[in-house]
Amino acid sequence: MIAVLAGGVGAARFLEGLVQVVPPETIVAIVNTGDDMAFHGLHVSPDIDIVMYTLAGIVDPSQGWGIRDDTTYALSMLATLGADTWFKLGDQDLAVHIRRTELLRAGWTLSQVTDAFRRALNVGVRLLPMSDDPVATEIATPAGWLHFQQYLVQRRARDEALGIRFVGVEQARPAPGVLEALRAAEVIVIAPSNPVVSIGTILAVPGVRDAIMASSAPVVAVSPIIAGAPVKGPAAPLMRAVGLEVSVRGVAACYCGLIDVLVIDRADADLADDVRASGAEVTVTETIMRGPAEKRRLAEATLAAARTAVRRRAYQRVSQEG
Repeated sequence: MIAVLAGGVGAARFLEGLVQVVPPETIVAIVNTGDDMAFHGLHVSPDIDIVMYTLAGIVDPSQGWGIRDDTTYALSMLATLGADTWFKLGDQDLAVHIRRTELLRAGWTLSQVTDAFRRALNVGVRLLPMSDDPVATEIATPAGWLHFQQYLVQRRARDEALGIRFVGVEQARPAPGVLEALRAAEVIVIAPSNPVVSIGTILAVPGVRDAIMASSAPVVAVSPIIAGAPVKGPAAPLMRAVGLEVSVRGVAACYCGLIDVLVIDRADADLADDVRASGAEVTVTETIMRGPAEKRRLAEATLAAARTAVRRRAYQRVSQEG
């Protein structure tokens, strides 16, 4: 079984490649919920939905989020009625949020809702929210603390990022199945997601980092940074806000002591030795996922890196015993 720590678009595209290589039912994706927020009285789980829609084959490919060919009649009427509509939600997307909110109010957990939805959409990969408890990622700015969605979507990441906090994470518990998946995993992959506010949020949930550290499985991370810039999203200002260099060196520093291998793009091959100095081995390959073939090749390279890490561990153990 392969456990994948996942954020939004980058993780969803990586998983599209992974399901070409191994059976979907052998994959468990542990998904960030720190971006969850209420809109129009509805519980929206952006990263869960991005991953779910992508694996269901219904995501809007031009955006990487939302549902393909969706309409926005409900949003237009909400705007007419004076509602704030800065967070764009299509009509089919709204149906998902309406049903999710209805079930949560009926006593279902987010884990139960997510599992029911992925089954209804014929998604073979098991999707686990990082926690059923509320956690909110907030960004410190000169205007004050902003929820991540306000910072990114409403204000388009124009505010200077001064710090990051995960409100409620100390009291949060890993969702049912999260720790079990990490303990049982043969490979643990950290998808190419924002290391600070997607993966960082998952790792901040009590027990998750410890479970990864205690696992005998190889841990492979795929860098979301290529040639000093993120492929997508606000990773650059948020990495700088916590003192990380916006480079594969910064990604390696963020995961120092946690990962066995960092997969980096060929554009960063000259930094491989710097990454090794952080304690992780390096796999250099093409990491930009333009289409199905590139997604598959990246997944194959990631699993090959995991196999190499296993062999390296075995060699080191034999050498020490000898």
